[in-house]
Amino acid sequence: MRYLGIGLVFLALIASGLVGMYFAGSFDQSSGAISETVSVGQPAPDFELRDKDGGIYSLSSLRGKVVLVNFWATWCPPCRSEIPSMEELYKSYGKGNLELLAINVEPEGPSLMDDFSKEFPHSFPVLFDEDASVQQLYGVFKFPETFIVNKNGIIVERVIGAIDWTDPGALSYINGLMQE
Repeated sequence: MRYLGIGLVFLALIASGLVGMYFAGSFDQSSGAISETVSVGQPAPDFELRDKDGGIYSLSSLRGKVVLVNFWATWCPPCRSEIPSMEELYKSYGKGNLELLAINVEPEGPSLMDDFSKEFPHSFPVLFDEDASVQQLYGVFKFPETFIVNKNGIIVERVIGAIDWTDPGALSYINGLMQE
């Protein structure tokens, strides 16, 4: 009986470790294998995604600009809370040396955008990762999560959670990257 209790504790520890790896973004859902995720200092993996109108965006086509790659979902309260400051940042700096790609990770994302856009008006591109391939490529399982990519295509920052993109510290950091 004592060994059964020890065995159950051991199995619980293994299970909690696997769950922890899954939510830390180091577990590949498709194969069930542990995989490495992208990290600061590495080249940002390229991708192509469509917007609601069918326009195609690729990360590699934005080389020479600072790019914020933001993973989000409409059901995520922190994601929703950072949309206004992202819009303000994009209106101030976008279409110059800064680009913002908001990647919606919901399979039904395009059908949700009309109502969402009424509640949260925005001018930055929203792209749809309906099959979660880019989400998995980047190892994202917490939302929102933003990768800041410099002009050379290198990930220079990984931000997990919502932030105020109009905060003086954030603006100073982004301005510095745009000046490089």
